[in-house]
Amino acid sequence: MNSVVAYVALVGLVALIRALELGVARKNLQWARRHGGVETGAEHYPVMVLLHAAFLVGCIAEVSGLDRPYVAALAWPMLAALVAAHALRWWCIRTLGPQWNTRVIRVPGQPVITSGPYRWLRHPNYVAVVIEGIALPLVHSAWVTALGFTLANALVLRRRLQVENEALAGSSPTVRAG
Repeated sequence: MNSVVAYVALVGLVALIRALELGVARKNLQWARRHGGVETGAEHYPVMVLLHAAFLVGCIAEVSGLDRPYVAALAWPMLAALVAAHALRWWCIRTLGPQWNTRVIRVPGQPVITSGPYRWLRHPNYVAVVIEGIALPLVHSAWVTALGFTLANALVLRRRLQVENEALAGSSPTVRAG
């Protein structure tokens, strides 16, 4: 199997995992709304979704369109980092349970979770996103996508963290992704 085909399959697998995460988020959004949850910061959400979709497309477009080389010495450590990022994100999802979401939602009476990865980091899910944004493209030397996504994501994440931190500091805890 040629490396580009294998890479496209990997990006497809990541897209499938993202779709599963969105399914969990949708289910948790329904739970949050049933429990009086109110979304905050919704204005940045479409930009975030567009950025993450463009990221996956960019990975494939750069590797196939710019004929990026497969470099095993780079690919294997980046693949390991990608797997670690996904493990961290699913640890976040399991730890937060119905409080995990891709949106920022305040749910009255829910405790702020401080177990699992939240014991050490305030926003471990975003650590996973940053690692994935670097690692997935670099599995096949797509450095422009890695750099472009990382810079654009830093801008979106800056706003996202502001919204989420304000919600966490508010009168009621937040359903969160971070």
